[in-house]
Amino acid sequence: MAWRIFLWSVLALASPLGFAQRAPVMQSFDLRVPWSPEPVRVEGKASLVYELHLTSYAKTPLRLTGIAVIDDGGHALAAFEGKALDAVLGRPDHPADKDLTQIPPGVDAVAYLTVPFDRTSDAASTLRHRITYATGSDAPSSTTVEGGAFAVSPRGSLPLGPPLRGGPWVAIYNAQWERGHRRVLYATNGAVHVPGRFAIDWIRVGPQGGFARGDGAKSADWLGYGADVLAVADATVASTGDGIGESATLAEHAAQKVPLEDAAGNYVALDLGEGRYAFYEHLKPGSITVKPGQRVQRGQVIGRLGFTGESTGPHLHFHVADGNAPLAAEGLPYGFAHLHVVGHYDDIEAFGQGKPWRRLPQAGGEMLNDDFPAPLDVVDFSEKSAR
Repeated sequence: MAWRIFLWSVLALASPLGFAQRAPVMQSFDLRVPWSPEPVRVEGKASLVYELHLTSYAKTPLRLTGIAVIDDGGHALAAFEGKALDAVLGRPDHPADKDLTQIPPGVDAVAYLTVPFDRTSDAASTLRHRITYATGSDAPSSTTVEGGAFAVSPRGSLPLGPPLRGGPWVAIYNAQWERGHRRVLYATNGAVHVPGRFAIDWIRVGPQGGFARGDGAKSADWLGYGADVLAVADATVASTGDGIGESATLAEHAAQKVPLEDAAGNYVALDLGEGRYAFYEHLKPGSITVKPGQRVQRGQVIGRLGFTGESTGPHLHFHVADGNAPLAAEGLPYGFAHLHVVGHYDDIEAFGQGKPWRRLPQAGGEMLNDDFPAPLDVVDFSEKSAR
């Protein structure tokens, strides 16, 4: 009898019903968001602007087919597939075939995401990502993985005063530009950062368009050159960088290679408090009027707009970051307490060709409060517009 009981036990264990069915396990992506995003308001709508890094640890290439941003309640706040996925994806390795979704082993891809965000929703305090990808080439199978969770920063908004006077000034930036501020990553201190995530290059334009007199070959020909640069808040000067000269012409400057440590040109950094630093870059040689440790008041002149460092023309580069370092810090969102938008350029080509900018249909433009300008907005910083 004992041997029969033993035999039945062996047969039971050998039966398919006696074994737990193991789910397939495969190498795929490491998903991470390197910082805690904070909301930003653009044209009155709040959103989260951040990067999702996807590093493949598979032995064969993986084809990314979708990214969904999921809240605590399991709801998708945003989804990116097809052309929408192509538009947000970047690859530091710059593949020759331009196929960014086919990610080889060991390669890092970056999704530059903009996600609508409602601060009042309890379900949106923590977000994660659901990634869909395909494996194999003959008969690809679709697989999903979740990760890259982060808690939305609870820190409040940062309304600032104007960095310049008068206008019109055009806000030059666009998250889609491959070499724009948003898509330039720096790893100079053992960690990767996007200091210019919310950077704007402010360039003065004429009432009917155009940014320079004549052909604009010399920096002095540009309408904004030498303009006063203003403190955006009561603050303490955190650091300054001076001593970098300007080339006689734009062509001469373009022929020179600017080392990374000089990319910001002459600059001023203001400590705004709560771990926020405002950076003013490419200032005119000899124009900086403040010193580290000095207290400044909102509206005080701290320098003049110039053409130093890595710059294609005279402009004020302005951004806010979480550290007193031009490159080794994360770019933080901010808004302007009073933003008078008077017009818009439809595309960067129209601006570059000196064409007229398009005025807003409403008389006098639009006044926004605690807001960030949209790409290529034309703004008036005159005192009367801030009331």
